Amino acid sequence: MSKPILTTLTPDEIEKIKAASLELLERTGVNIDHVRARKVLQEAGAKVDGARVYFPPNLVMEAIAKAPRQFIIYARNPRHTINVGYGDPVFAPGYGAPYVTLASGEKRKAAFEDFVKLAKLSGASSNMGISGGVLVEPGDIPEKDRHKAMLYACMANSDKPFMGSATGKEHAKDSLKMAAMLMDSEKDVPQQPVMISLINTITPLMLDERMVGALMAYAEAGQPIIIASLGMAGATAPTTLAGTLVLQNAEVLAGITLAQTVREGTPVVYGSASSITEMRNGSLSIGAPEGAWIIAAAVQLAHSYGLPCRAGGCVTDSKVLDLQAAYESMMNLQVAGMAGVDFVLHAAGILESYMSVSLEKFIVDDEICSMVRRFLRGTKFETEDLAAQMIHEIGPGGQFLTSDHTYRNFRREFWVPTLSNRETYDQWKLNGNMSIISQAEKKVTEVLDNYETPCLEKTIERRLKEMAGL
Repeated sequence: MSKPILTTLTPDEIEKIKAASLELLERTGVNIDHVRARKVLQEAGAKVDGARVYFPPNLVMEAIAKAPRQFIIYARNPRHTINVGYGDPVFAPGYGAPYVTLASGEKRKAAFEDFVKLAKLSGASSNMGISGGVLVEPGDIPEKDRHKAMLYACMANSDKPFMGSATGKEHAKDSLKMAAMLMDSEKDVPQQPVMISLINTITPLMLDERMVGALMAYAEAGQPIIIASLGMAGATAPTTLAGTLVLQNAEVLAGITLAQTVREGTPVVYGSASSITEMRNGSLSIGAPEGAWIIAAAVQLAHSYGLPCRAGGCVTDSKVLDLQAAYESMMNLQVAGMAGVDFVLHAAGILESYMSVSLEKFIVDDEICSMVRRFLRGTKFETEDLAAQMIHEIGPGGQFLTSDHTYRNFRREFWVPTLSNRETYDQWKLNGNMSIISQAEKKVTEVLDNYETPCLEKTIERRLKEMAGL
């Protein structure tokens, strides 16, 4: 089966980035604000001076070699178990936005009700492989219990894998305990990979105590980790895209080295979220073509190490669901897909450079995910697919609409939209001439009204709810 491939780096350019990153790790090092992490790395062969850790190239390369190229995340419903690094991208919804943007364009602070709605949209989607993590930051839940409430909402409203909290060691331990409860384990940690968590570096060249604490807790428990860098080229990273790739690569490799030092074989995903700075106002631009180029380059780099890659998403700088939101989102996801990305965070719902989420945009992005997945599937080239005999039989001036070949193949070959409008103009007018935004708004209501929450065993549900403080 054909599979589209997009490359932006030559083999020589990849080696230059790798060499520069290893030099940076050895000569400049990374500040790691965690005493035990520094000790673990020092015992493994790193040089430590205060908070600064210097990584010998052999330590880094040995750690990379210990990380699996592929791994499985098990769902409580086996039908939703996902494979990471097997050639088909895993889509996960938006993450971390503190605001919700309504179809009217009005923006407000996110609430727990919004979180639950997004968890249901994700659960209902045939494209999302992950139910969610921080789908939004629900400001109406006390911060001390927020991570548990969000995790419970993901677990209770979907039977897909989910994302654990990464805001510190204790929050990670809470996530592990709740995951073990969900899987009906008597232990405090799950006995197989059931979730994935996002560990972000602080650019340039820093790992903070909370993220490192979570990283180590998840690594010790054998749970998968995304280690991601978000460099703002021109602000927190070099203005040149090559320089941003070097810095991002060094930070991600530092995190991967720590994870493998804590527990050999920890499933890790090489994470790229870097883009450019809008120099006219100093803000992050995630809808920029340079960001899409970095996505493609990062996938190449990750795969050159034999690692799965997280990059891309339906991301945009637009403040509302409009044409800008559509073309920036499509560009970023299509590039990621064509580059061979393995895991896509922010695949649905994101607006305003990660600051806001829209339920209607979730629906539009879900359609984009479906389109990109069909594009990546390509086609077959067996005798039936080449159809030379059938073309010969129909001959010049014939038609294929009523042929047996069409009847046999159109359902598997043609993508059928669930949102996009393909009616004639007259049909569209007759049916209410609805815009795509109105269609998305209508579909949000339909999905939420008709969603059947997956059954959760009552004792498990009660224990989870008690732990979440709900």
